[in-house]
Amino acid sequence: MPPPAPISGLHLVFHHLGLAVRRPQEAKSFLTTMGYQMGEAVLDPAQNVHLMMCTHETEPEVEIIWPSETKGPIDNLTQRHASGIVYHVCYVTDNLTAALAGLEAAGLRAVCISPPKPAPLFGGRNVSFYNVLGIGLIEILE
Repeated sequence: MPPPAPISGLHLVFHHLGLAVRRPQEAKSFLTTMGYQMGEAVLDPAQNVHLMMCTHETEPEVEIIWPSETKGPIDNLTQRHASGIVYHVCYVTDNLTAALAGLEAAGLRAVCISPPKPAPLFGGRNVSFYNVLGIGLIEILE
């Protein structure tokens, strides 16, 4: 399958869906049943969460996110949504400044929730999170 093209003028390419859960076992079981391959679990100390990327030949990638042993950014979310919830969409960019300017030019307001920081799950590449008003949370992977 060829890589997707960037969204016109936005310098963004879809990467994955982020699934927050209290415990990963049920999500892993479901995704395995659906034909996904499980990656290695990684602790991201900067975000205080455990992460696992799940890949499929034809379906979108899914990142399973679950709380670490200490308080982190998804704790309230997993308490409110005990069964889990897809809470972010991730896009890749080759130019974060141009991607954010493209959102603004399209009339979309992106409020930074978490500035760029290295992500162990992605080999140290920077990730940042934005609340796109009227849309929801997006992650941008550089």
